[in-house]
Amino acid sequence: MTATIPGSSVHDTPTVPAPSRRRRIGAWIAIGVALLVVGGVGGAISAANQWAAHEALDPESAGPTGTRALAEVLRSHGVEVRVERSRAAAAADLAGAPATLVLPDSPALSDDAVAELVDAATDVVLVEPRSRTLELLLPGSAMAGVAPGDAVDPGCEVAEAERSGAISPGALYTPGPDAVGCYGVDGGSGLLVQDDGGHRIAAVDGGALFTNEHLADDGNAALAANLMGRHPLVVWYVPSTADTDLAGTDPTLGQLTPPWVSPVIVLLLIAGVAAGVWRGRRFGPLVAERLPVTVRASETTEGRARLYARAHDPLHAADRLRLGTLRRLAALLGLSANAAAGDISDAAAGRLGADRTAVRGILLDDIPRSDADLVALSTRLRDMEDAVHAAVRPERSPR
Repeated sequence: MTATIPGSSVHDTPTVPAPSRRRRIGAWIAIGVALLVVGGVGGAISAANQWAAHEALDPESAGPTGTRALAEVLRSHGVEVRVERSRAAAAADLAGAPATLVLPDSPALSDDAVAELVDAATDVVLVEPRSRTLELLLPGSAMAGVAPGDAVDPGCEVAEAERSGAISPGALYTPGPDAVGCYGVDGGSGLLVQDDGGHRIAAVDGGALFTNEHLADDGNAALAANLMGRHPLVVWYVPSTADTDLAGTDPTLGQLTPPWVSPVIVLLLIAGVAAGVWRGRRFGPLVAERLPVTVRASETTEGRARLYARAHDPLHAADRLRLGTLRRLAALLGLSANAAAGDISDAAAGRLGADRTAVRGILLDDIPRSDADLVALSTRLRDMEDAVHAAVRPERSPR
């Protein structure tokens, strides 16, 4: 005969849940897929941004920010448009005959390279000038904000602007001492023109006026054709970083970041690896331990007896004995497990034909005052249980 530790079950033995290998593999696969999706989305966004920047003011692009429509308008007026992505090729085209150079902002070129291209052209149209280009080619001119968006009349004596009519200029510029400003708004001008007789330079926000999505607005197309169609050849230079003449244009990440960033990154990587080794170390699969431990009934009984004896509480020990007897009597008498103790006592008395008060005293009311009383009560409980057993099952001998 065996027993288990209280509150446990021999038949339903719980085990330590071992981690599922399939679940771990699935989790890592899910993490990998999530990283790939995030990387793919980020790469697509980055590529889209780079492509949009590449197409901006490109005369071969039909996108919203390209200028293919303007190139076709010029060609329809008999003007040859050559798109050059090499500074050397653009300079060679400009050296052959009078031509107009269309020059976007070129941060990859040095001041000397920009000046060399501009000097080779008869006319120059700056379609995306910045402060550096303005100061270099239109001394004294500067950026002056952005126009609110309403159409503005030329307000100057530049013939090309007067023939074009009103436009809605984007960026505004402050004209230098040798430049004429047109389309004035709040102290700035949407068009700057500097003409010294044989060489003319114009500056205008081509991104707001000459792109495919804005060319048909107001007098934008007319202004573009008038500024760029003064000569039979237009050389449209499309700058790129590959055409740079600057040295050391590819700084490393360490050069772009403060000096303390690299040591901090290394320290964080070391801390991450150490934390992974500390928290993730495993010397083998987890061992499933069968719990609870099964012990012999005699050991459990003796252990409880010693605890009750040490506590000097015979009443508590008597209650435990009575509970066991009542539970077994209920089973013998065919009563439910939830039957009241008084009902079990009355049923036992009726089965034995004994006095109900005496039976109730043994099963419920008698209070042991000492260990001797407890032993005597234990004997009476055992005798009563044997008697009921014999009365219910007379064919079997009492235990």
